[in-house]
Amino acid sequence: MTHRVGVLDHELCQPKKCGLECIKYCPINKSGADCIVLNEESRKAQIDEDICNGCGICVKVCPFDAITIVNLAGELATDKIHQYGPNSFRLYRLPTPKKGEVVGLLGRNGMGKSTVVNILSGNLKPNLGRYEDPPEWDEILKHYSGTELKQHFEEIKQKRIQASIKPQQVHHITQVFDGTGKELIEKYDERGVATRLIKELGLQNSVEQSLKELSGGELQRISIAVVASRDSEFYFFDEPSSYNDVFQRTGVARVIQSLAKLGKSVMVVEHDLTLLDFLSDYIEVLYGEPSAYGIVSNVLSTKVGINVFLDGYLPSENVRFRDKAFSFDVSSTSTDKFQEGSDIVSYPRLAKDYPSFSVEIGPGQVRKGEVLGIMGANALGKTTMMKMIAGVQKPDSGAIDREIKIAYKPQYLQNDIDIEVVALLDKANASRPVEGSLEEEQILDPLKIKKLYTKSVKNLSGGELQKVAVASCLLQKVDLYALDEPSAFLDVEDRIAIAKFLQKFVRSFGKSAIVIDHDLQLMDLISDSMVIFEGKSGVLGRATSPLPKADAMNRFLKSLGMSFRRDEKSLRPRVNKLESRLDKDQKISGNFYYKA
Repeated sequence: MTHRVGVLDHELCQPKKCGLECIKYCPINKSGADCIVLNEESRKAQIDEDICNGCGICVKVCPFDAITIVNLAGELATDKIHQYGPNSFRLYRLPTPKKGEVVGLLGRNGMGKSTVVNILSGNLKPNLGRYEDPPEWDEILKHYSGTELKQHFEEIKQKRIQASIKPQQVHHITQVFDGTGKELIEKYDERGVATRLIKELGLQNSVEQSLKELSGGELQRISIAVVASRDSEFYFFDEPSSYNDVFQRTGVARVIQSLAKLGKSVMVVEHDLTLLDFLSDYIEVLYGEPSAYGIVSNVLSTKVGINVFLDGYLPSENVRFRDKAFSFDVSSTSTDKFQEGSDIVSYPRLAKDYPSFSVEIGPGQVRKGEVLGIMGANALGKTTMMKMIAGVQKPDSGAIDREIKIAYKPQYLQNDIDIEVVALLDKANASRPVEGSLEEEQILDPLKIKKLYTKSVKNLSGGELQKVAVASCLLQKVDLYALDEPSAFLDVEDRIAIAKFLQKFVRSFGKSAIVIDHDLQLMDLISDSMVIFEGKSGVLGRATSPLPKADAMNRFLKSLGMSFRRDEKSLRPRVNKLESRLDKDQKISGNFYYKA
């Protein structure tokens, strides 16, 4: 027994620009029934899921990829929690909050995490899929009788649950509060912990400033402090790592864990697998079809949950939700392939002084077919190094002999231009059309950009904008690609896919790349050699010469007070729990990084 899910992307559906192929070629329409029609009000396609036979012809013939048809197991029909309307997103099952534990939600963007948050916080009443005839609370409680969620919903019904939620888009804070960070934290400090949180989150130098003057990382940590200072039963953190460096991420993790230690229910959505591994007690995997439907798995241990997600297979439910597993090579370093003299650029010792900040960079080189990873805390001069190598900024001492062409993807992306994605990509591709080109096959297909061609840049989500920015960078004909934080706003699947693609692109075409990022797993996966930045943020930055990856990771993890092991099944790097036996043994031996 199967049931059909038919979802239409209203933004992509453009009946005025197509020949209504979905209506014309539908075999059920041809037999005289109305399976796909044009909605009289919206003037968009509308699919009757009850008579659709799931043939998928409409999916193939739609020129704008606006239709998704999926056949789901019949037993899921009884697990439908919420549906927004006809041919709209629907959610199956809910994750279960656990008192005194951190539950991590792991899945692609568009799987329903915002629906989950709204339902569990009491902001959205689940309709069990009956959007035209929503049930009352008594029926919802009966649906959940005999489950842990029944008590949670009883407390929501009686308005006894206070939820504290950190949203994904922290920039919106500046639009609703006009004042300093300290004033905002103290306004919501119901637990009397403002001073401690400001210290733990490294906000001492930021909180006296107006919110409008703060960086993305500072706003992120202030919003975490606000949420953690409230006296709630249920805490939800949506992507708390964004904009923060690795040192700041470990501080954030400890603050989140401290709430669980108080006996509170804590849930976290996070795409940085290292951080998720570090802070979660349990994992629930969200899988399905982005923007079409999402299914929540059973609760799993952190180790099993992350491995299941990487495998793309849930053994406990016998469900495969991805056609291939993500693998982690034991070693991805390839520099021995290239002979001496294959440097794309060499640079001497470089230095740059500003009125209140100076940076010193050890001599080094970027070789052909190599990805050079750059890691370190924020405000140590990583972007300055990139700009000096690119010739955008002149060093005060040291000179780069060779002029090279460089394509630079900045950390902060502009999405205020009203231009179609395909036009932007054409421009990056030396004003040549990308549709049907070799570049489309080599770069845009693997990054799954084609579906976005007709969208305006200003309407892209954060993750879509990031992928388009990476693609625009790689389309340029240059010697060296420099990417500043390419993982920001991307989900786990896209991060791993981009890391693997970028490495393959660089090696296959004899290119070179410099990548700055704070996602330790991505940097471990992508880098051949690494530069480590040390010093005092905002005052003095010192960069090493390029180091072999194992040496660089060991040095960096030591400064973090963290140790890594390899997962015996997936071979992915795993964080040892602090003060665990393995953590202590590795630190005593000086092996903070697993041996490749």
